[in-house]
Amino acid sequence: MEKEEVKEEEEEEKEEKEEEKEEEEEEKKEEEVEEKEEEEKKKEKEVVEEEEVSV
Repeated sequence: MEKEEVKEEEEEEKEEKEEEKEEEEEEKKEEEVEEKEEEEKKKEKEVVEEEEVSV
């Protein structure tokens, strides 16, 4: 009986760790997307500034 309980607990811990890992990966992806958006905004701003200078 106790062995089964221990095994169950280990399984639960393993699942929790996997979920945490997945959440971290999701956060990482979101951060990357945000960084890309920031880069895009910077590029757009630079282009706008260049256009203003050329006019």
